[in-house]
Amino acid sequence: MAFIALLIASLWATSLALEPDAVGEARAPDPAKFPEAVVQVYGADVWGFRGNFAIHTWVATKARNEPAYTIYQVIGWRLRRGRPVVSVSEGNPAKPWYGSPAVLLHEVRGSGAEAMVSDVRSAVDAYPYAREYKMWPGPNSNSFVAWIGLQVPELGLELPAKAIGQSWMKSVYPDIALQSP
Repeated sequence: MAFIALLIASLWATSLALEPDAVGEARAPDPAKFPEAVVQVYGADVWGFRGNFAIHTWVATKARNEPAYTIYQVIGWRLRRGRPVVSVSEGNPAKPWYGSPAVLLHEVRGSGAEAMVSDVRSAVDAYPYAREYKMWPGPNSNSFVAWIGLQVPELGLELPAKAIGQSWMKSVYPDIALQSP
C-alpha cells in the first residue's frame, strides 16, 4: 500500500513539474478591436489520465485587419476518416480542447507578427506528414507545431516538456533544427 501511495505521489509531482508556463491569459484579442497581426501558440491537456503528462498544441494567426483567427492543428482521428490530419479552421483559438482549458504558450503581436502570418501558412502547407499520425513518438500535434517553429525560426518557439513529440521533428530534420534559435 505504501508503494502505491509513493507511486501516486511521484506521478503527481512529476505532472506538476511538466506543467507549461503560460505567457498570459488564454485569450485572443478581439479582431474587431485589435487590428494588428497576431501569432499565438496554445496548448491544453489531452483527454483523460494522459493529460497529466501530455498536451495538445495548436497555432493561431490573424493578419492585420483580418476579421477572424485561422487555427492550425493536427487531429489524429481525422486520419481514420480518410482525411488529412492537418486541420485549418477559423474561430476562437483560446477555446478549451475537449474540456481542458487552453493555455497561451507563446505570442507575437503587431509588426513582428505580420510577416510570420504568411510564413506560418507556408509551413503548414509544406508539412510533410499531413497523412500520418502516431501518438508517440510522432508525427503528432506537437511535432506539427514544432515543424512550424523550425520553419519559422523568428517565431522563437519553445514548447514545454508536456508537448510530447516535439523533439521527434527535430530528430527527423536535424539540419533545420540546427538553424533554429
